[in-house]
Order: sequence, then C-alpha cells, then structure tokens
Amino acid sequence: MVRKRGFPDEGEVVIVTIRDITPYSASCVLDEYPGKEGMIHISEVSGKWVRDIKKIVKKDKKYSARVLKVDESNGHINLSLKRLSKKNKEQKLQEYKNEEKAEKILEEMGKKLGLKLDDAYKKFGFDLQEKFGTLFKAFEEGFQSPDVLVKRGVDRKIAEVIHEVAKVSIQKKKVKLKAVVEIKSFSGDGIEKLKEYFKELNKDGKLEIKYISAPKYSVEVVTDNPKSEKKLLKDRLTNSAENLKDMEVTFRIAGEKQ
Repeated sequence: MVRKRGFPDEGEVVIVTIRDITPYSASCVLDEYPGKEGMIHISEVSGKWVRDIKKIVKKDKKYSARVLKVDESNGHINLSLKRLSKKNKEQKLQEYKNEEKAEKILEEMGKKLGLKLDDAYKKFGFDLQEKFGTLFKAFEEGFQSPDVLVKRGVDRKIAEVIHEVAKVSIQKKKVKLKAVVEIKSFSGDGIEKLKEYFKELNKDGKLEIKYISAPKYSVEVVTDNPKSEKKLLKDRLTNSAENLKDMEVTFRIAGEKQ
C-alpha cells in the first residue's frame, strides 16, 4: 500500500477512507499515512448546508481531502472535503494511482537490491518522496538519466537501479501533434519547390505529411514530450519556409490560437 512517513502537512491533499459516520462527523484513515486517522466535521463535508452527513459521505469509500490542522502530540488530524476544487480532487486521485504504480517499481528495485518493500521505503523510498514530492516523479526523472538523480543527492548505485527498472516499467504516454500548413506558390516551378520544402522539413523521417486539399497539408508527429516537440515542430516549419522564394507558407499547430 502506498505510504509516507510522519504526519501530513497542513494544507496537503490526502486520500482518506471513511471508517465511521456519526450525525456530526466522519472518522477516516489516511491511506498514505499508516496508522494515522482523521476527522471530517459535518461543516467541512460540503459547501452547501448538510442535514444528513450520510447522504454525502459513504462508509468504506475513498475521498480526496485537504488537511486543515495537525496535532502530532495527540495524533488528531482535522480534514475537509469541501476545500478542494474538482480539479484538485482529480489531480490527487491521479497522483495516488501513479504512486501505486511507483510502489510496484520500488518493490522491483528492492528485489534487485535484496530488500523487502518495507526496507526499500526506509532505505531510500521515503527520501525520494521528500526530494521529488512523489516516488513517481523521482522515477520519471530516473527514466531519463541516473545523473539527474545523482545531482539531487541520490546515491549513484540507487540511481542506476532506478534508471534500469524505470526504463522497463514506465511507459510514456504518446501524443500526436498536428499542424495544418498552407502553401501558395507564385512561380512556375512551384511543385518542385513544394517537394523541396517537405523534404527539408522531414529530413529525419519523423513526420507524417498528408495532402488535405489545395493549398493545405497536414503535418503530424507522435511524441512522449509534447511541450518540447511542439517548439521543435514550430521551429522546423518556420526555418524550412524561410528557404523558399516566391512561395507563401503559413501554418497553425492544433490547439494554438490564430
């Protein structure tokens, strides 16, 4: 089970499972913090007035909740369901799913290092969480290169194992970027120049170019790094067009405002 050490910070968003419900509150366990329990007062269940708390929260169901107050001396943790936007809740649930995947990666790493999951957490798992925010983020960094982790203070041996396991375990989501290119020719050899343009544009063979209808063409590329690839595509479209004379080239990448 996904876990963190210590107590959550005030303001942190956590995953909770409802255990008991009274007329004025709901008690819950904090799934990521073993042994930690919290309380949600009826006034923190919804932004609207609530007559019956049981109509809003259900026993044994998981929720995203925001930590309001933590008293480590007596272990009391006050939580809120209403102080999160829909986006906050969705982001936390996705983060939790990612951490479940990350824990499996951590377990696989432990096997390679001769460690049980509990020991892997204690030896380096908790430290990675605190350095990178989540285990999944640490493993995403390690997917690229062990050197990135070493620069953040991770032991070289651990970093190498993270890189080795992450390469196999983390599948980057592929995204298709599409640009619509409009080309107008003002010379007699326009067709030849058009061929030159697309040859230069696709010199590495990564692009898929399709004819739409004169004078429009679609240019597509599949990538696992859309932010970086979008800039590269824009630069390529611009630079290739600059080499053409007597031709007018305009383009728009899907999702961009004209």
